[in-house]
Amino acid sequence: MKIFDKENKISSLVSTNSNLLPVINRFGIQLGFKEKTIAEICAEKNVNPDFFLAIVNTYTNENYFPEEELLEFSPLLLIDYLKTTHKYYNEYVLPKIERLLDAVMKTCRENCSSLKMISTFYQKFKVELHIHLTQEDEKVFPYIIDLYHNRRLTEGKTIGAYEDEHTSVEEKLSDLKNLAIKYLEPTYDSNAMNEFLQTLFQFEKDLYDHARIEDLILVKQVMRIEESLKTNAAR
Repeated sequence: MKIFDKENKISSLVSTNSNLLPVINRFGIQLGFKEKTIAEICAEKNVNPDFFLAIVNTYTNENYFPEEELLEFSPLLLIDYLKTTHKYYNEYVLPKIERLLDAVMKTCRENCSSLKMISTFYQKFKVELHIHLTQEDEKVFPYIIDLYHNRRLTEGKTIGAYEDEHTSVEEKLSDLKNLAIKYLEPTYDSNAMNEFLQTLFQFEKDLYDHARIEDLILVKQVMRIEESLKTNAAR
């Protein structure tokens, strides 16, 4: 799939991959691009164009992941992006999935036990994801920001300790999707179920790329800072 650069028109991003729309929105960029290039829009919105391109290309092409390039960006830039993504999940994606699932449930007239199982599993997933996102917003990100600004270690706190509590929410979402595909009794409206399942597929991809940025970039950056501070303290 195409790799975008600064001279591409930003409208071509959406034409190539409509799933990039919410990713673009996280940078404060909305529709009405006219013929402007990515460089021009990023300059108008005060967005780092290199960071923007690294993110949208990662979401567009599953084989593209500029790890070394992303590691060069400030962790504060990454945190701002990740926090905006968390807000998008909590305020839009999860409520949308719940509405779609409720719509499917209302179409079931008999033998709804498998649908109820799906609904119960989703509620558990939603709670687990909310706990995970809240921990990052209220504990992990403040720890990283303090570490970055003050360059001091806090006893008992490391990014590794936080990562030990990291739950594999991506696997839970995959399990939810597979439950629907493999074990659902055909007692529902197919169009309603297809819309629900397509939304799960899209969210799974978004969550996977989000987790890659967190685990392979942000955590690695913080570990480098911690190791540097430990080395300096030992001298």
